[in-house]
Amino acid sequence: MSRSLYVGVFGLMLGMFLAMLDGLIVGTALPTITGELGGLNHLSWVVTAYLLATAATTPIWGKLGDLYGRKGTFMTAIVIFLVGSMLAGLSQDIGQLIAFRAVQGLGAGGLMVGALSIIGVLVPPRESGKVQSMVGAMMPVAFIGGPLLGGLLTDHLSWRWTFYVNVPVGAVALLVVGFGIRLAGERVRARIDYLGAVLLTAAILALTLLTSWGGVTYPWTSPQILGLGVVAAGCLAAFVRAERRAEEPVIPPRLFHDRNFTLAQVLSFLAGAVMMAVTAYLPQYLQFVQGVTPTAGGMLLLPLLFGMLAAQLVTGRLISRDGRYRVYPILGGGVLVAGVLVLTVLGVGTGVVLVSGLTAIAGVGIGLLTQSTMLLTLNSADPRDMGAASGTVTLLRTIGGSLGISLLGAVYGARMEAGLGASLGSEAATRLTEGGGLTPELMPAMTGAVRDAVREAVSAGLQGVLAGSAVLAALAFAAAWFVREVPLRAEAPAAEKSTA
Repeated sequence: MSRSLYVGVFGLMLGMFLAMLDGLIVGTALPTITGELGGLNHLSWVVTAYLLATAATTPIWGKLGDLYGRKGTFMTAIVIFLVGSMLAGLSQDIGQLIAFRAVQGLGAGGLMVGALSIIGVLVPPRESGKVQSMVGAMMPVAFIGGPLLGGLLTDHLSWRWTFYVNVPVGAVALLVVGFGIRLAGERVRARIDYLGAVLLTAAILALTLLTSWGGVTYPWTSPQILGLGVVAAGCLAAFVRAERRAEEPVIPPRLFHDRNFTLAQVLSFLAGAVMMAVTAYLPQYLQFVQGVTPTAGGMLLLPLLFGMLAAQLVTGRLISRDGRYRVYPILGGGVLVAGVLVLTVLGVGTGVVLVSGLTAIAGVGIGLLTQSTMLLTLNSADPRDMGAASGTVTLLRTIGGSLGISLLGAVYGARMEAGLGASLGSEAATRLTEGGGLTPELMPAMTGAVRDAVREAVSAGLQGVLAGSAVLAALAFAAAWFVREVPLRAEAPAAEKSTA
């Protein structure tokens, strides 16, 4: 790639970085926000509103870029995100903050998919491995730098700066993209698929609420959760029917006529589920069983993140060198199965250094899968569908992660409660866990018997999560064998008549 193109790609990555960093920065400030604004009972909606808006709009942003110009759509998403950030920083109560976080989410839905779709038309798949490696390098930086920056801003300035900090970064991204990116291709004039957009949004809304509330706010068999499941299934079925009839569908069914594209979506869904489940419940084990602080727990997961980074960097370089890629999703699935199974040795007596080191294997497997699925998606889609394709793979990874956390989380909770009940009796176990009273900070004050029971129960819960993750990883490994070795395009898509 030329130096000017690298500069433009840097601007795209800044936009993606905003989406990655935001939740990690804000999460650190949430306790302080609650103390100032109140509304503890509604605090979860500060996160849920953002995630709902992001997930629901991701494929829609992708399609809008395909129809009306990817560059302009991407820059519009940045502006909406920055407006939401400023308003969130100015919030005077928890209701305002939730509403403005939803505005942020509307913009965030277009950041990742917009950048990926532009990369898809600017950079030929044969060279995109290098760019995808650069994208992968941002993830560990966001995971490490996000909580650290959020803590520093909250402690030394104000929690409001966790939102304001987005503005200068976004402004730089707008300038670099505005002056450094030139796109090509004719804009499509077609009727927007409003029905498909509404049905998809409703399905994602129902699925997100189902996975957020199931087993936490309401029992899995409650009328509320079952009703959400029916709504999600009905909207998805109607969405599929509507897309087959639409002139320009939000997610074109023609994309799934390509076997590699379909397999890439399956792999993305499964990899997202395993990644989010493992990274969500390993910290529970580290804090309850190993007795480390939340900050130390995050640092102990660095081998997993660096394993992801190394796999993405190496894979991108190798694919760009010889153009062959089929081996990488197969290898990724196999390594992920091995990495998850290795983690099943974790128990009450496992050394913390060993725990940290073993996570690197799963990280390598996740990195191989995420890198290859994005490459498969971009190579399988026509240039006119690049936004829709990028939105689809991002959406499925997000939904996979959400379902992975909720469903395997239910396994974690059931095994943990069973373990506590067996050791302490059902009444004592209920008193210990009800109301969210069981926290790592309370562990030192417990009696030796209770503390040991909690450690054993948490270990048992993690074993359930890992067993479920191993099954999902095995499914990914099996699906990867059906990928075909289709030659990667050596040229970027044709140039456009007007700047998008």
